[in-house]
Amino acid sequence: MYFVRTAGEGDIQSLRSLLETTFHATYDAVYGPAKVKELIDSWHSQVALKARVHQKGGEFLVADNGKRIGGMAFAAMSDKLAKTAMLYQLYVHPDCQRQGIGRDLFAEIESCFPDAEIMRLEVEPKNLGAVAFYEAHGFVEVDRTKNCGGPNSGIEALIMEKPLL
Repeated sequence: MYFVRTAGEGDIQSLRSLLETTFHATYDAVYGPAKVKELIDSWHSQVALKARVHQKGGEFLVADNGKRIGGMAFAAMSDKLAKTAMLYQLYVHPDCQRQGIGRDLFAEIESCFPDAEIMRLEVEPKNLGAVAFYEAHGFVEVDRTKNCGGPNSGIEALIMEKPLL
């Protein structure tokens, strides 16, 4: 059984491993292994993960069974959009998918922002499993971007939102 808890610095190596495995499993067929490695090295470096663990106004969660981390979620209040929490990451290890870990992580992360009225995220349109997951959790497409994850990335994404009550 996995329990959701706040991530700490001691989780960074396990998180990096989880994200590397999950990213390759999810995106190699879309972007190719070399591009995926480039994204992992940029977006999921130990420095980037440490910064997220300590980000003011952010919440970094892990699903932990005492032996391994099976999933993670990271969200923070937007510095550009009023009353909007941005869900930047929600990943579940391929071996742990379809066990309710994503659902549990999402239920916890969406409750972490009492001042937010909207939760927003970007998702790769070809990641049909993730799109279906978010739709099942109340998200709808509100826009698209050609620069997922940052300026000039050239990565297309759906922008989805969900009202928070």
